[in-house]
Amino acid sequence: MTRSDASGRLRSLGRLRRAPVRRRVRDAIAEELLGTPRSLAVVLGFSAFMLAVGSGYYAPTAGTVPVPLWPLYADSAVAVALGTIALLSLVPTVRRGDRVIDAPVSRGLAYLQTVAFVWLVQFGLWPLVSLNLAFGEYVAAPDAWIYYWGVLGTHLCFVGLALLFPAFGRTTRGALALALALVVGNVVFDYAIGYHPPLLYEPGPLLAGATLAIGVGAVWLASRSFRRLSEGE
Repeated sequence: MTRSDASGRLRSLGRLRRAPVRRRVRDAIAEELLGTPRSLAVVLGFSAFMLAVGSGYYAPTAGTVPVPLWPLYADSAVAVALGTIALLSLVPTVRRGDRVIDAPVSRGLAYLQTVAFVWLVQFGLWPLVSLNLAFGEYVAAPDAWIYYWGVLGTHLCFVGLALLFPAFGRTTRGALALALALVVGNVVFDYAIGYHPPLLYEPGPLLAGATLAIGVGAVWLASRSFRRLSEGE
């Protein structure tokens, strides 16, 4: 590779600092991954697989939590479920042959897409903190390839999935406020009341604070990434 080729690639990467360029790249990726019945079916199938695995993770301990509170307890599984429902809303658009970025929008969908985005980003990044606070215990576990590397890998897929949502979704101030309220409520539920996800150690203020920071950051990212729902939509 010549020096001119290298400088050309650096200039191309530098263009990604511009928001319009990032939006075009994101929209192109969303069309590639979600824009045909086959590709959308593959993503939905993978989401269903992650939902089944996540539900199985929480199932053995769910009996200790009151049933109405399960959505706050099984947070990762709920994140995938919300994301899957948001993706299912694209099926009529894709079947008609329309572009994903031209999918219909509504206030209800804006709330769904915003909360799904925040939940997927928050709990996609959360294991990076929660597992590494007890790194030795997790990598020394007999099934470390599942409970450490597998969990990290699948949860990072949550973030990749969420980053596609602004290509076809919208948000509102109310949706962002709801997402923030859920973030705060989830931290209180998990760490003040004690219904946190199953871990190999007892979490303390550090994990609670990190979870809150990740959640607030996810809401901020949603506010920067989504277009606002206009009055006429």
